[in-house]
Amino acid sequence: MAGGAAHAISFASLAPKQMKMSRAVIKTCPCRTVSTSHEDSSMNFANVKKSTNGKFGKYGGKFVPEILMRSLTHLEARVHSITNDTNFQRELADTLRDYVGRETPLYFAERLTKHHTNAIGEGPLIYLKREDLNHGGAHNINNAVGQAMVAREMGRRRVVAATGSGQHGVATAAACARFSLQCVIYMGMTHMDKHSCFVHQMNLLGAEVKAVEGNFKEATSEAIRDWVGNLETSFYLSGSVLGPHPCPTMVRYFQSVIGKETRRQALERWGGKPDVLVACVGSGSNAMGLFHEFLEDEEVRLIGVEAGGLGLGSGRHSATLCRGDVGVYHGSMSYLLQDEEGQILNPHSIAVGLEYPGVGPELSFLKDVSRAEFYAVTDQEALDAYRRLALLEGIIPALETSHALAYLQKLCPTLRNGSKVAYWSLHENNRDLELVDPALSDVNNEEALRIIAVALLCIQASRVLRPPMFRVVGMLSGDIEVGSVSSRPGYLSDLQLSELTRSFMTSDTSGVSTGTITTNQLRQCITNSEPCGS
Repeated sequence: MAGGAAHAISFASLAPKQMKMSRAVIKTCPCRTVSTSHEDSSMNFANVKKSTNGKFGKYGGKFVPEILMRSLTHLEARVHSITNDTNFQRELADTLRDYVGRETPLYFAERLTKHHTNAIGEGPLIYLKREDLNHGGAHNINNAVGQAMVAREMGRRRVVAATGSGQHGVATAAACARFSLQCVIYMGMTHMDKHSCFVHQMNLLGAEVKAVEGNFKEATSEAIRDWVGNLETSFYLSGSVLGPHPCPTMVRYFQSVIGKETRRQALERWGGKPDVLVACVGSGSNAMGLFHEFLEDEEVRLIGVEAGGLGLGSGRHSATLCRGDVGVYHGSMSYLLQDEEGQILNPHSIAVGLEYPGVGPELSFLKDVSRAEFYAVTDQEALDAYRRLALLEGIIPALETSHALAYLQKLCPTLRNGSKVAYWSLHENNRDLELVDPALSDVNNEEALRIIAVALLCIQASRVLRPPMFRVVGMLSGDIEVGSVSSRPGYLSDLQLSELTRSFMTSDTSGVSTGTITTNQLRQCITNSEPCGS
């Protein structure tokens, strides 16, 4: 078995119990990490940038059974040959320009910049790399058309892929339609329910969408199983910098157009480089697309922002680089979310595209040698940033990139006046509106929870008082409207309030005697009650 037999797992069987590395190897922290390995930190970034063997320090590699080695070696050779062909490069450039719509603007966000100035009007200048203006509304199409062209050149007429939120699935289906390839997309049932619009788009584009019990990591496992069973006829179109070599470097190659354009556009706009690059990090394709061009420019800060979910201490997050440990999953070595026995943990994020328990090997290496910094923001902070960009710039972001946007709240006060910050902006998210509406009325309403708690405490103190009615007003406002009126649409009826009170009275109320109630207790009450009208 290649890539280190002593620690490898079966790539074909994809057994749930994964390898567990010693925690003494890397010491993790919630933010920037200093490597404990002198061998890793001595590597030259120019060599890493040009790496062709898929190894970044100890990360990456091919942790696969021998049956796959021949196919991966063949794929590596063909990718190298195809991508270095001048005719291929010319066709790819034409396709990116005429079909995808590149290059995308580097947009100066004037009002967002003003929002982040201090009391004396000083602060950084914020630019958005508008990947949302690509065909399909995201960066995924850059990689999808490139790999679809490679599949065509290799004579593979059937393309297999896995998708989380659905954006990579749509991009893959579009690219396959463009190049007349059969397309099979695996998608987790939980995500299919949330993003049914993308399922319809994939079907419309001619793809066969196969439902998988679970989420993105389970869908990825099924797509890989499909590919392994059809190696001679199928092509696995990876959507992120994951998997055995050459998958991570191939995806990074096609996404690096983002960073190359950013360098050129920055030079044209202000005659230099960005001072700081900020991108969200799920598994890493978007971050590496932006970062890779600037790896040797050590004066340029690289900041990745992960999904902190309900908080890093909650266990409900997707912050792999902030809280993970080293292991092997889906064919390569990187940081993973895993328990003490090496079992892969289920990630959580309000942004479906960030829900993956691992991260790419190159980002893992950049963490260890402190070339990049990694932080996490919560679901709530991402929701606040989502609304902020919409109101200030008239741009509806995705929940994924809203995480990076949220971190600007903490980053900007630390930067010198006039610093140039390039923020990676992802698709207009019609797909997220159905998630954001209930999320903002549920998560972004601590004041509502406080009012409900007070009402419930009043009910306990005096059953004879008529309790107030209340509701959350507006899809995005989070405003609270309180009254003593009778039931009407949007308000709790007497019966609903009665049921809510009864649920509360029979639940654990250990905090009530001191005049407080925990958020979890309150949420449980609300969950057990009737819905609050329209």
